[in-house]
Amino acid sequence: MIHWELIERMKFLLLLLPSFVSALGAYLVRPYRAMVGWLNALLSLLSLGAALAFASHAAHGGEALVFGPGELLRADSLSALLMVCVAAASTLTLFLSPGVGTETNYMQAQLRRYQLLINLFIFSMLLAVSANSVAIMWVALEATTIFSALLITLTRSKTSVEASWKYILISSVGIALAFAGTVLGYFDFVALTGRAENALNWPVLLQNAPAMHPEVMKLAFVFLLVGYGTKAGIAPMHTWKPDAYGEAPPPLAALMSSSLFAVAIYAILRWKVVADAAIKDHYTDSLLLALGLASLAIAAFSVVLSRNYKRMLAYSSVEHTGLICFGLGLGAAGVFAALLHLVNHTTAKSLMFFLAGDIERKYGSSAIKQAPGLLKAAPWTGGLFAAGLLALAGLPPFGLFISEFALFRAGFAQHHPWLMGAALLLLLVVFVSLITHLNRMLYGDAPAEIAVGETVGWRVAPMLLGLLVLVALGLTLPAPLETLLNQIVRIVSR
Repeated sequence: MIHWELIERMKFLLLLLPSFVSALGAYLVRPYRAMVGWLNALLSLLSLGAALAFASHAAHGGEALVFGPGELLRADSLSALLMVCVAAASTLTLFLSPGVGTETNYMQAQLRRYQLLINLFIFSMLLAVSANSVAIMWVALEATTIFSALLITLTRSKTSVEASWKYILISSVGIALAFAGTVLGYFDFVALTGRAENALNWPVLLQNAPAMHPEVMKLAFVFLLVGYGTKAGIAPMHTWKPDAYGEAPPPLAALMSSSLFAVAIYAILRWKVVADAAIKDHYTDSLLLALGLASLAIAAFSVVLSRNYKRMLAYSSVEHTGLICFGLGLGAAGVFAALLHLVNHTTAKSLMFFLAGDIERKYGSSAIKQAPGLLKAAPWTGGLFAAGLLALAGLPPFGLFISEFALFRAGFAQHHPWLMGAALLLLLVVFVSLITHLNRMLYGDAPAEIAVGETVGWRVAPMLLGLLVLVALGLTLPAPLETLLNQIVRIVSR
């Protein structure tokens, strides 16, 4: 007799073990060999397959799957969507990592350290989105800070060390505030029920949320929003982003701007559902709309003043953080648009930071004014970078245009015309600035010392695939994704 239920739950091991085994292999194999990087990239396909299997199960109406003692791990529609986002970005990252089929200036010790830390970073993010307990989710997000901070200084320099310490300090304050919010939620639950067993399991919290104290949950949610918002880069808690993204190795910057950002938004959304059930008004929506507008305003004028294309991409992330905050505060239609935007943003940012890394290697600088003539010096890289930046600017036929359109439609339907009008003006500022910076990089003559020719080689293929995904999401919404998003809206809007 085949135990299908057991087989379903074994998918959790396929999701989490590959990255842990990869980290262990990188630690044990000395000296480092290129074979390790290739094996780790191939193992990541198992995690991606498991994530897609969870998403398929959820899209076909399957109940949330649980696994482990005390139902340690859980996968519902929201978890499954984030699993796919993290696993897909991680697979792309590991295949495009230094030392995997490409020339690299890193030493063997640096490559070994990179493979160890990047896989532990991936493991922590996957654990965060599959944990049933909001306490374990907090621990996993704290672990991401440690592993990513150590990776920022892979190539030690004064600026990379400063960026790493700034990231650690700001993120540690944020994660401490998130801990305070989690503790408040826990004690409120214990005071209500008189029992501590499974008090921080999300389904248990949600079931008992209507009877929890509204004032306590208001305070708890403020701590949680500021805490996890620091990890997401919501303004004004975003100040670590430009430095960390600018100094991190391109694969780490790609993961931080796509997957880590998505996981932090996931944590906020989980607690928002509990807070909404306890408070029973639009308190959380108002906070998200206010922080969304602040993020858009700060990002818009920061992009205008950008002189570095990696920092420009970091401020673009702050902009899209603001848009997603808007969506989460605009009811069911807004949540649908926000999560669709999250999927599109994850795809776009994974692509753009790899391209930015290739441009920096070619020109030896990340300054915009020192990277002219990109289309002449590297036509494929320049073309992909231009297309990716136009996607981030919200132009058709890319998916970000559709999700932004859906988001603003939800805003006007919720009777926020002045707020949406202000947001549109700020997006116009971002659009003009991005196009201006892009023109300076694409055209003109490249410096005489820059050799004409591509540096990406076979790496063009996965980058082109990411761009095609953005185009596909701009032209059609796949039925499984639409079903998954509708199921998440029902979870969030209950």
